[in-house]
Amino acid sequence: MAAKFNFSIEELGKRSVKSPIHLSKVQGDFIANYVTDDKFVRLNVDVTPGEQAPIEKTQIFECAGPREMLYFSPQHVHAGIVSCGGLCPGLNDVIRAIVRCLWYRYGVRRISGIRYGYKGLIPEYGFDTKELTPEVVDDIHKIGGTILGSARGGGKQVTEIVDSMERLNLNLFFCIGGDGTQRGALDIAEEITKRGLKIAVVGIPKTVDNDFSFIERSFGFDTAVTKAVEVVTAAHMEAHSQINGIGLVKLMGRESGFIAAHTALASHEVNFCLIPEVPFDLEGPNGFLRYLESRLMRRHHAVIVIAEGAMQDKLVKEVKKDESGNLKMEDVGRYLRDRIVEYFEKKGREINLKYIDPSYMIRSAPAAPVDSIYCERLGNAAAHAAMAGKTKVIIGLINNEFVHIPMKAAVSQRNHVDPEGNLWRDTLDATNQPILMINDDRSAGFSQSSEENDS
Repeated sequence: MAAKFNFSIEELGKRSVKSPIHLSKVQGDFIANYVTDDKFVRLNVDVTPGEQAPIEKTQIFECAGPREMLYFSPQHVHAGIVSCGGLCPGLNDVIRAIVRCLWYRYGVRRISGIRYGYKGLIPEYGFDTKELTPEVVDDIHKIGGTILGSARGGGKQVTEIVDSMERLNLNLFFCIGGDGTQRGALDIAEEITKRGLKIAVVGIPKTVDNDFSFIERSFGFDTAVTKAVEVVTAAHMEAHSQINGIGLVKLMGRESGFIAAHTALASHEVNFCLIPEVPFDLEGPNGFLRYLESRLMRRHHAVIVIAEGAMQDKLVKEVKKDESGNLKMEDVGRYLRDRIVEYFEKKGREINLKYIDPSYMIRSAPAAPVDSIYCERLGNAAAHAAMAGKTKVIIGLINNEFVHIPMKAAVSQRNHVDPEGNLWRDTLDATNQPILMINDDRSAGFSQSSEENDS
């Protein structure tokens, strides 16, 4: 995958301003060091014994962090921060980190929050900017959501957005959002380049689904799994306390089932995990409903987790997209609930099904400590990149190092659970569900395990 992309980072120009952050350039003096442009991280750490091909500079990632020389003079900087798309735990933590790093480390005194996503830069909506200072942001990490507000769409109106950026005299532009937001940011950055403007555009990837290319983990994901496990615990208690109780939980995951898989692994109480990447049939001798019935006959209760993007190839009849460019999906949770009820009514078997969709409760939650730490470091790295004049860049974590990723590469494709990889294999071990629940030759030899998950 890495060979398809050029990971070189664009810069606005020569860096000639000495950083006000006093760090070290030598090892062993117990003083934190600057990061140099010749420090890189490789994507693929897997190796095969034998001769290795040379690694090209365009195929490795530049490390993030404070540079000794800057492109921007801090006293002349006006920074803008925008949050777009749906809510996600940690948004306020990222905003807080950027503001405090710019203010305390660099001495930047003009920081504006753009209200309600890209629409805050489109004159027809009439939104004012919000002045951001340490006093404004110091406690915002304790609450969910975003103090700037958020909205989908607007990123296509590139001309109006860049016109507004010129009027505001912005030098740094921080975009917190998912792949739609970052595609919009790239279009905005390209328009900035066409006009010959010197504005650094830096993205902080926000997707609770954890589906950005190359990036190990997106912020908010761990909080989402933590909250999802609490929901599964409740679903399990309800199911276990009823005659043929079924707990059905729908979790986020439009195209990628990472939250569902990690929740199944963490909770130890999920019997069926259904994700977009792994096809399954409902009816038939090897379909999901037959295995659910078998489970109820043996254990008298079951817990099911389904990702919102599962079965969409069968449910969506007409392709429509929302303002962010995402496919409008059918509600697979309600659909599956109704099909389960219908199936057992025809069988004349009593069930007690409880359906839970906690999506918005999870999205609006404050960040858990592990995510709060991650957001702080992402925000700091974004501030350092922008002050150094890096642009069209996204901050990400690769092989436990914070790096600069070109926006074009980061939005090129989405990350998915590999049905043949170790994450899904371990998920199958945790649930003991059949490896495949489809009625064709692919399922031959993959019948249900004889030892059921006793949860």
